[in-house]
Amino acid sequence: MTEHLEPIRLPANQPPQFYRGGDAIAELRGVLGSDSKFGPEDWVASVTTMFGQESTGLTKAPSGIWLRDEVRGNTAGWLGDRHVAKLGDSTGLLVKLLDAGQRLPVHFHPSDDFAKQHFDSHFGKTEAWIVIGTYGDDPRVYPGFREAQSKATVAEWTREQDAPSMLGALNSIPVEAGDTVYIPAGLPHAIGEGVFVVELQQPTDFSLTLEWRDFLASPEKGHLGIGFDTAIETLDTSGWDTDRLSTIVKHTAGEDADSVDLLAGGSGAFFRADRIQLTGGAFALDPSFAVLVVLAGEGTLRTEHGSEFPLAKGDTYAVPFAAGQAEISGTITVIRCRPPAPEEVGR
Repeated sequence: MTEHLEPIRLPANQPPQFYRGGDAIAELRGVLGSDSKFGPEDWVASVTTMFGQESTGLTKAPSGIWLRDEVRGNTAGWLGDRHVAKLGDSTGLLVKLLDAGQRLPVHFHPSDDFAKQHFDSHFGKTEAWIVIGTYGDDPRVYPGFREAQSKATVAEWTREQDAPSMLGALNSIPVEAGDTVYIPAGLPHAIGEGVFVVELQQPTDFSLTLEWRDFLASPEKGHLGIGFDTAIETLDTSGWDTDRLSTIVKHTAGEDADSVDLLAGGSGAFFRADRIQLTGGAFALDPSFAVLVVLAGEGTLRTEHGSEFPLAKGDTYAVPFAAGQAEISGTITVIRCRPPAPEEVGR
């Protein structure tokens, strides 16, 4: 019965990665000083496996089974009929806490059409970053080429593993908490050391890594078995000047409404994210599958059916559609991540 489907509080889920980081995740979750070994990514409410893996990356529900299987067993309750009609039994969303303890390599992700052709996947990998903290001397991100490049030039950089040329060709933007960056499929990018983000993405693990040396074990892990010449076909080699960057970068730190839409226009066809920031009040949540990440404070999540769940800094929750008209109250800051509204899918 869908009326008994309630939000679930999720533990950390940190599959092994090739780069350093994780202290910021441990601090947020309040587990510094524990004996646990923390990785740089926490896959929250994940129904997605790491590329080529059978189960690594999946979230386990409190019931002891994979959240993916919980959702498949009650798609209408978890996702709502209108979502299922457009996106099937997938949540359509992967949320990560990502703590870059070192600069990530220059890479990009496939579009839906490219992923369908080469990876037999309904989803490509458009993503977005919500910066929730920074540390170190110069936290920054690198979205898009500053000037148009030829695919031949990029192919040569890749063959030679010319990392200085790859990174130097990208825009370099300092960031602070409250900044957000929307990364359309195909856009080359990297995240710099000291940047801590909540990342939303389509539910796949397709990363095409141009700068593989010193990061990955082999070039095959960079092109995922399709070859770099093929991979580069889906790369956006156009130039992104300041005006164009302003269409994907937002600065939201100074906005103090109860709910702030965090992401740039165009992202709504792939996912939605807002910051709910309360000082003793309450905010209503329309029925929807959602992932909640509590950044600060304390409060309560109440469902339409009268259930109550405590919220505190570092908590992460998966909220099913069948929780109904829910409410967050307290003195609290929460990032709410959702799949696209059904009417936006395919636009």
